Amino acid sequence: MNELNKKAFGGLLFFIIALSLLLFIPVWTFAYWQAWVFLITLSICVFAITMYLAFYDPALLQRRVMAGAIAEKDKKQKLIQFIAQIAFALVIIIPSLDHRFSWSHVSTPISLIGDVLVVLGLLIVFFVFKANTFTSAIIEVDKKQQVVSEGPYAIVRHPMYAGAMLMLFGVPLALGSLWGLTAFLFITLVIIWRLLDEEKYLEKNLKGYREYENKVRYRLVPLLF
Repeated sequence: MNELNKKAFGGLLFFIIALSLLLFIPVWTFAYWQAWVFLITLSICVFAITMYLAFYDPALLQRRVMAGAIAEKDKKQKLIQFIAQIAFALVIIIPSLDHRFSWSHVSTPISLIGDVLVVLGLLIVFFVFKANTFTSAIIEVDKKQQVVSEGPYAIVRHPMYAGAMLMLFGVPLALGSLWGLTAFLFITLVIIWRLLDEEKYLEKNLKGYREYENKVRYRLVPLLF
């Protein structure tokens, strides 16, 4: 295993461990079947995507391992990423507390539908990765980068964020929580803030992006936004 793969799969292991802590410490029990199903589902999906990139697009994998507030170059994006990390933690922690204190109830079928939404959201992200090898985890433009307007990019301008939002909407439901949807609304606002700032950067630094904006009118949801 080369250094890139060690870093990528090491980071994945760290993410799963951190996610497990966020899930089970607030609820203070392992008797939380919704959390186990969600954790296993998410882990399998993310592992499969990482494996694909390791074999078929290591350049993109390299771009994805450099992530988070520290990796961002712009001060505003550092702040946005920091807030986004807090918002993501809340998407996990609030449902866990909800389960512990029984603030709300979600039926088993709805919880399983939430897991399906998690898979579908990550599937969209996977198709974005296949369509665009320059989908860096930070906001930057590679010298060889060109505007991609095919595949999911023909539908909305930010399909990766759209997939991530579908996944994030499914998380509270998968964890059996309605109160967790408040954290989803919060992280949605953070994502919109990020993509609006990202578009300004791309308009200035990526040739042909303004023309692409005129061609594909919607950012996240067709006919809505």
